[in-house]
Formats: sequence, C-alpha cells, structure tokens
Amino acid sequence: MEDTRVLDVASGSVAPSGPGAPARRRLIASSLATSIGDGIYVPLTLLFIHGLTGLSLTAIGTGLTVAGLSALAFMPAAGVLIDRFGGRRVLIAVLALRAVGFAAYPLADSYPAFLTIALLVAVGMWASSPSQQSLIGDLARGAERDRLLAWDRSLRNAGMGCGSLAAAGMLAWDGTTGFVVAAEALASVFAVAAVLVARIPPVPRAATRPDTRGGYRRVLADRPYVLLTTANFLIAFGYTAQAMALPVFLTRDVGMPDALAGAVFAVNTVLVAALGVPAARLTARARRTRAAALGAVTFAVSFAAFALLPGAVRGADALVAVLAVAALYTAGELVHSAPAQSLSVQAAPDHLRGRYLSVHQLSWSLCRTVAPMLLGFLLDAGPWHLWSVLALLVLTGAAILLHAERSLPTRTNGAGARTPAT
Repeated sequence: MEDTRVLDVASGSVAPSGPGAPARRRLIASSLATSIGDGIYVPLTLLFIHGLTGLSLTAIGTGLTVAGLSALAFMPAAGVLIDRFGGRRVLIAVLALRAVGFAAYPLADSYPAFLTIALLVAVGMWASSPSQQSLIGDLARGAERDRLLAWDRSLRNAGMGCGSLAAAGMLAWDGTTGFVVAAEALASVFAVAAVLVARIPPVPRAATRPDTRGGYRRVLADRPYVLLTTANFLIAFGYTAQAMALPVFLTRDVGMPDALAGAVFAVNTVLVAALGVPAARLTARARRTRAAALGAVTFAVSFAAFALLPGAVRGADALVAVLAVAALYTAGELVHSAPAQSLSVQAAPDHLRGRYLSVHQLSWSLCRTVAPMLLGFLLDAGPWHLWSVLALLVLTGAAILLHAERSLPTRTNGAGARTPAT
C-alpha cells in the first residue's frame, strides 16, 4: 500500500494524511524537477544560447529582453485560462511548452527562430508560477496550503542548487557538446515535470461557480490585494539585488575574490533550502502581514550593513563581515517569503484565483524586467547608493503591508488575527 504520510510543518512531525497526499507529493516532485531545470538554465542563459545559435551576446540579450516583455502581455490570458480550465491543465501546458522550447533551441538557425523559441520559453516561465500556485490552492486549504507552499519553496531552492552544480559540470564539455546536452537535459526535466502534474487526479470543480465577468476589473478594484501586490513589487527588488548586484558590489567595492562572492550566493541557497520549512512553521504563529513586514525590515537592516562594509572592513575581516550580513539578509528572506506567498494565495477568491495570481506574478515579472537597469544605475552612482535605495523600497513595502492589514479578512491574515472582512 502506498505510504500516505506527510510532514506536518505545524508540529514538526510526520502525520497521517488524507487521500490527497499522493497528488501533493507529485506536485512537489514536479516543482523539484522544474527548479533543477531553472538552476541549469539561469546561470547558463547567455552562454547556453550563444553556444547553440552562434548569435552575438548583444543580440541574445536584446532578444531575451524583447521576449520577456512580450511574454508579460500573455499573463492576463494565462489568468483567464487558469480560471476556466484550472491550474492543473494550464501548468501541464506551460511545462510542456518549456520542454518543447528547450528541445528546439539547437535547431534555431536564424534570429527570428531564436526570438520565437525565446518567447515560448518566457511565456512558459512567467505562467508557471500562477498556474502552480492555483493548483496548490485547489489541492489544499488553510494551514495545509501554507505547509505545501513552504515545502515547495524549500525544495525549489534545493533544486536550483543542484541544477547550478549540473550547469557547472556541463560547462566542462568541449565545444558545443555541453550546451546540446544542457538543452536535452532541460527538455527532459520539464517533460518529466509535465508528466508528474498530469498524474495528479483532476481536482473536482464546484458545480456552481460565482460569476467571473469583469474578472480583472474585480481584481484591480480589490484594494487590499492591490496593496499586497504593490508591496511585493517593492520588496522584490531586495531579492533581485542578491543575484544581480551583490556579486559586483562584493568584488568591486569590498574587494572580495570572484569565487568567494559566488560562495555567498551558495550559502544563501543552502540556508533557505534547509531552513525554509522550520521558518514557515515559526512565522505561521504571527499575522502574515506582520511577519512579511518584519522580513522586509530585516532586509533593510542588512542593506544598511552592506552600505557600511566598504569603509569598515578589509582583508580577512571582510569575508567574516560579509557572511554575517549575508546571514542577516537570508533571515529576512526566510521571514518574509512564507507569509508573503501565503498572502497572495489565501487572499485570492477561489473562482478568480487565476486572475488574482497572474496580477500578483506581474509584480515579480515587472521587477525582474526593471531591476537590471535600476540596479546598474545605482551601482555606477556609488557603493552606498544602491543599498540606501533598496532599504527605502523594502521599508515602503513593509509599511504598505501593515496598512493593508486592517482591511484583510481573518482567513487571509492568519494566526487568529481579528481583522474585518472585506
């Protein structure tokens, strides 16, 4: 008989689960496979496409930006499809789309072909998150939903780390062989992920569903949710800075070797993967808005510490100081991520969850689109400008979260919060 035990995050023990446990395990396994693929692709993106197509890095960078911006236009349609067909079907489709896109990259023999494939991959990437979170919303409710989201986040970080190690190994292959292998590996992992989701039994849908006409107008008229999304957009810059700006800052302004700068990112990944579920268990005891705001404030404190590093430490002391500040940054991520993600899912009405989550995903997508330009400008302005602006952004996000708290329903804010219903 199939083992149907799951880890109860609230108690820290393994407890019996209902018949939905196999479906949840398949979803988590699919998420792990997807994150391994992302871990392979993200570090290799420019090198990967250059090795397969021979295009210049400028042409590739421009094409990826155009594809990413164009893919954002598909997000409203993704939300409508999720609400109509369910997160499961849409997630299967977008995972299959990514598998097809990566399998086709070695065949891209012209710039239009590259742009077409890049657009397919970008659409699949942006639409994956809202469709998966919608499926999680279908499979679980309340605290169980929070636990499933926590496991998803932790295993995603672990998968990203494994994928990054695999990417490093593929770079050791001579010529284009490693990149062809990477393309085949990427196509395979996303195909496996799609098959795993397809094995999840269809989630029964309500016989009578509330009216969904004017769906996006309803989302935009939902002031508390718009506030949550705005806060997430501002705080998301704290996440993007780690991958995009921190390595430059550490090597240029703090004087650390490139290898050690990369080690800081690796330490963060390991800590988030290992401590994500315990952190979710601790933050579940507080109101979600307040826990997320506390995480954002912790981000701001770490950014202030980063701003002080160039003039305060040198040599061997610099490494110790950087690791200490990086640990503080990681604490902010652990405290913020779980309640913030839970807020986005729990605050979305079931019948419009696809539209709501697609709007929330835009806060991440727009941040990642704008961040390279903004962070590059701030890095050129000086060593402290970047961290001062980032601290201001995340503190503003924290203030918005606390302001939104008063108008969120109890079921959304969690921890027995006595807030009025919207």
